Amino acid sequence: MNAACPLFFGAPARRSWQLLRPAELRIDVDPRAAAADDAALDALHQRLHTPGDRLHGLPAFALHDPALRLHVREADGEFYAYVEDLRRGCLAGSTVFNRLVEVGRRADPHLRAPHSRYRPAYQRRGIARAVYRWALDSGICLMTGARQSPGAHALWQSLAREHPRGFVEVQRKQLRYLGRDIAGQDLERLETRMFLLGRGWTLEGFRQATRMD
Repeated sequence: MNAACPLFFGAPARRSWQLLRPAELRIDVDPRAAAADDAALDALHQRLHTPGDRLHGLPAFALHDPALRLHVREADGEFYAYVEDLRRGCLAGSTVFNRLVEVGRRADPHLRAPHSRYRPAYQRRGIARAVYRWALDSGICLMTGARQSPGAHALWQSLAREHPRGFVEVQRKQLRYLGRDIAGQDLERLETRMFLLGRGWTLEGFRQATRMD
């Protein structure tokens, strides 16, 4: 399978966040804290290839590099993407697509915030970008966190040239639309977030689904 195959999520109207296998309790290491740790990644890689383990047999997708394979699982509404280097037989790193506690229950099913950690040898190789593109092509809408590194900001700007974007102010779990472009000083505010629409979404459809003002 690859990212061009039938998508996990279908049309936005379905509002389905189920993968090809039932959701499980979260049992893997939190990528935000430990994905850069070689021992943790090695243990995850072994579990991916251990029959009977909950990580064995996850849906797999091709990425931009034929040597890389993306394994994806869902737990508690969040998505975990593990990037395997087939040539070296190890995990390059992982991305977690988190739920956002800042948004309300109407927006929660439709937005996820990605956070990536990769081994140093695999950084600056376009891997995180390929994983984010997989999510967007699968119909997932993405939103930035409260702070971004310069590298993350550049990545989002690159993706925004290919996917519909917008900016919102998040206050009291409500989204207020600020437009497709905003001034630099507004972007620095903690309440200001950028979003990218996944495949199949329109701005109007997103507005209605999330009750965005």
